[in-house]
Amino acid sequence: AIQMITISGDMGMQDRPMCRPALVERFSAPFIHQFCDFIHRNSDIKVFMHNCGSIEPLIPILIECGVDILNPVQISARNMEPALLKSKYGDKIVFWGGGCDTQNVLGAGSSREVSENVRHLVNIFKTKGGFVFNQVHNIMGDVPPENIITLFDTAYSNAFYSS
Repeated sequence: AIQMITISGDMGMQDRPMCRPALVERFSAPFIHQFCDFIHRNSDIKVFMHNCGSIEPLIPILIECGVDILNPVQISARNMEPALLKSKYGDKIVFWGGGCDTQNVLGAGSSREVSENVRHLVNIFKTKGGFVFNQVHNIMGDVPPENIITLFDTAYSNAFYSS
């Protein structure tokens, strides 16, 4: 059965949204909202939105539109601090990503640095649920294999909730 449908936005750059939130509200949000409403009215399918960059000011708009899941959660972009995102929006949207900084850590860091990064991020995002582990972006071909193994081993060992 279909569980989610993906739409893409890529509304952010490294340091800010590509356009002012008021313009997103005026020109994009009505269509995103209409689409999400249709999906939610006619199914139990979740709407998964791929949206890179510094989009924090846009997240409330996307939530209001009915977006259920946000990916990749580009934590290396400005104003995308994991603890802030989780505290402000963690009960309103699922974060699918943000589990390892692929721009600055996964390819360039040591296994220890990858493990510390993953552990730190997973423990922030998994709080009270609403998190699906995934690294921020695709794993590039030049990432050391030991870092990839460390990424998944650390994510797995930190994924469980203590009772």
